Amino acid sequence: MVSNHPPALTIFSDIMILLKFYGSKVTGERYTFVTCYLKNTDYKKNTMHTEETCKKARLAVQDTLDVVGGKWKLVLLTILMNGKKRFRELSREAGISPRILSKELQELEMHGLVSRTVCDTRPVTVEYALTPYSETLKEVLEAMSRWGQQHRKKIIGKS
Repeated sequence: MVSNHPPALTIFSDIMILLKFYGSKVTGERYTFVTCYLKNTDYKKNTMHTEETCKKARLAVQDTLDVVGGKWKLVLLTILMNGKKRFRELSREAGISPRILSKELQELEMHGLVSRTVCDTRPVTVEYALTPYSETLKEVLEAMSRWGQQHRKKIIGKS
């Protein structure tokens, strides 16, 4: 049975967030449109829902997407959950080019989610690992994994 409800991401205990992604193939720019709904109200507004809470929820979602959005960041984080990896190991396991991998790892390091260690070896090797701060994304990654498995079953009937 197909649900009539839009996909949503829970941000606050009483608000659901609907994300719509649009992009321009010409400029490569991506836009995110966020709509707030109250949970358990059949998507109707009531007096408890304020414009301020909706703005806060949109800002929180946009902040999250600014840090972990894109094609590779969450994939790299899930790979690093199994332990430290060298640059080439990450590149092979994720199926990502070294140039893009370098850029993505720099951004993750800048946000404090990944640590970089230069090993004293010949030739020089670099290892990447998750930081303790990256644990704060564990619930998000687990929820996305569960949803992805459910979606795969629904769409192609396999797990």
